[in-house]
Amino acid sequence: MNPFNEFQTARGQAQTRRHFLGNTGYGLGAIALNALFPGKGHAATEAPVDNPMRALIPMIAPKAKRVIYLHMEGAPPQQELFDFKPKLNEFHMKECPAELLEGKSFAFIKGTPKLLGSIYKFNKHGKSGAEISEMLPNIAKHADDLCIVKSMHTDQFNHAPAQLLMHTGSQQFGGASIGSWVTYGLGSFNEDLPGYMVLLSGDSLPSGGKSLWGSSFLPSVYQGVQCRSEGDPVLYVSNPEGLSRDIRRRSLDALNELNRKELEQFKDPETLTRINQYELAFRMQAAVPGVMDISKEPASILEEYGAQPGKASFANNCLLARRLVEKGVRFVQLFDWGWDIHGTTDNDDLKTQFPKKCKQTDQPVGALLTDLKRRGLLEDTLVIWGGEFGRTPMNEGRNGSKLLGRDHHPDAFTIWMAGAGVKPGTYGETDELGYSVVKDGVHVRDFHATILHACGLDPFKLNYPYQGLNQRLIGPANTPKVKHDLFA
Repeated sequence: MNPFNEFQTARGQAQTRRHFLGNTGYGLGAIALNALFPGKGHAATEAPVDNPMRALIPMIAPKAKRVIYLHMEGAPPQQELFDFKPKLNEFHMKECPAELLEGKSFAFIKGTPKLLGSIYKFNKHGKSGAEISEMLPNIAKHADDLCIVKSMHTDQFNHAPAQLLMHTGSQQFGGASIGSWVTYGLGSFNEDLPGYMVLLSGDSLPSGGKSLWGSSFLPSVYQGVQCRSEGDPVLYVSNPEGLSRDIRRRSLDALNELNRKELEQFKDPETLTRINQYELAFRMQAAVPGVMDISKEPASILEEYGAQPGKASFANNCLLARRLVEKGVRFVQLFDWGWDIHGTTDNDDLKTQFPKKCKQTDQPVGALLTDLKRRGLLEDTLVIWGGEFGRTPMNEGRNGSKLLGRDHHPDAFTIWMAGAGVKPGTYGETDELGYSVVKDGVHVRDFHATILHACGLDPFKLNYPYQGLNQRLIGPANTPKVKHDLFA
């Protein structure tokens, strides 16, 4: 049983009349939460304060012990990377057929757009013969490690709600992130580091904001910890000037004693969170600076990734991701901004911005896969690459722009996975123009169910009671499907 379940149940036994009347304002359903809080089959210790991030026994046999999720924010154009369409190239700059436009809404396309073929070459790679763009030569070397899913689809065509749906299972704010669900269900391997860490390329937040790695209704100890690109890697990891580690320890002991008394009286799980976060922060002061210092890596590794110590970059973050999972972090998430290729200016054009993004990310991602494989980590580390939706097979041409770019498209997009026993090759198909999924569709909720299952969690049983419902990452319905055939 997760320690928070134990305290949530006991909490109802320690309510004063004032607390009772205050809490019932949320409805009679809230009263039942204490009795409905389910265990996950893990025995709780007898100690009044447990470590909520301790490694837990998976619900089912896992394929992945850890996850590295590479999110390309803005949604890369699949037609230029992994979903080559010769027929689309044949109709390059011809008017789009009317049947593709009937009943459809687009974010920016108006009138009758022109079809847009890929302007880059594709080649077949590996034993699987996977077709991969010339823009990704380093990733292409790992063709036989990749499961390229061409049949993803979503419900949202604007960035923020699509990102929220992709990472929290809800297009609205208020859902718990997939990394939080995984660490809630499994804990972490290293008690000196957070179980869930987030790295951004630069200081720009994704359109969905910090909610993309938030814990929402789950105890806050499971939220992602964002690392900074400059200064202390984690805020306040260093003691203030004049405060020694010994004084910090004694002051923390005094604070913990007060928190334990509050915990015994009110049984509030968030008090347990507070205690453990203070303790984790103290341990992190010793652990974080070492693991985040990539200057300790050999020059050959830095060159392989294209990493430069002291500079903020996606390459540095890929190397950090390997260092973090190697040290026992359960879920590492990288966000890379700049993939919103509309063709309105030189900063979002297929001939200018797109090649820059490919060059910035191809080498470090290829190096990450090589490095994980070399160290024996890829066999039980699930690496995920993708955006929040796809791009149209039509040129956007907003306001008469002559530049090349594609509008948002929720009906078909591509992701890939590597490691953890994924089945090499391609999965799913789109039509000859890349407009709609025609075989083996994978909805975002199917994707969530599959990832949880791969990590050893039953997506239908993993839940948390909140607002009178047993909340789940996959939503209330039982329609999502675990795509078992994505794995060997």
